[in-house]
Amino acid sequence: MRKPKVTVIGSINMDMVTTTSKVPNQGETILGETFQTAFGGKGANQAVAAARLGADVAMIGRVGDDPFGQLLLNGLEKEGVRIDSVEPVTDESSGVATILLSEGDNRIIVTPGANQHVDSAYIESFRKLIVQSDVVVIQLEIPLQSVDYTVKICSEEGVPVILNPAPAQTLPIETYKRASYLTPNESEYNELFTTVHEELKQKLIVTQGANGVQWFEGDERKRVPGHTASVVDTTGAGDTFNGALAVALARKESLEEAITFANAAAALSVQAFGAQTGMPSNEQVKTFLTNAGGL
Repeated sequence: MRKPKVTVIGSINMDMVTTTSKVPNQGETILGETFQTAFGGKGANQAVAAARLGADVAMIGRVGDDPFGQLLLNGLEKEGVRIDSVEPVTDESSGVATILLSEGDNRIIVTPGANQHVDSAYIESFRKLIVQSDVVVIQLEIPLQSVDYTVKICSEEGVPVILNPAPAQTLPIETYKRASYLTPNESEYNELFTTVHEELKQKLIVTQGANGVQWFEGDERKRVPGHTASVVDTTGAGDTFNGALAVALARKESLEEAITFANAAAALSVQAFGAQTGMPSNEQVKTFLTNAGGL
């Protein structure tokens, strides 16, 4: 049976996480408690989510020519993500997120590095791959001009494209109109779409965490409720949702079926530490939905 083809265009990062009992003051040095690295970047996360759910996934992105770059490539390949369209950038660092966890809160510095080199010319060089995709997914951790360009290609070529507007940044209204689906979370929706809601409401799929997902069919507001979950880490929930939505749509499921599937995948993903660690398999999602009465 043919696997659905999903292409993800976006960021690939190494997350460097330090936990400490207190945040140091300016000029102060303190001892941390734990340190770990984890594969991240919204693009890479969404690609891994889609691959685990059974899609034939290609990643379009860049890494640096540093040790992190090779580790990130190995990590994607191990997950079954095709990396032919991920090229190292000479004399550039890989994207990193430096995360400080303290007193139940976090402080994060994202350094884009090689992600800045996912430019329009680079994306154009993989137009054939994009055109052959069942669904394309893109987010906003690469240059916004590249996001505009990708959505335009998909619109011209008739390829469904999921635009995940995260982290929240304003794009031209024409870019939103060309996208097939817009998947903000509640805070991103409030920041970006309240003034243009009526123009775009048929494209909007708004994730609301434990409260589920809302979207429109015609003039009817529809909602899939959230699931009860033992929450350990919500970091990768949105990326899991987008990867799962792409897989279900690529399998030609109805929008409601696809949202139901993606909502369940996101609920499962929060039950382990790290953005990618808890991302479920297709069978896990189906079992979860069956037990929840969703299938």
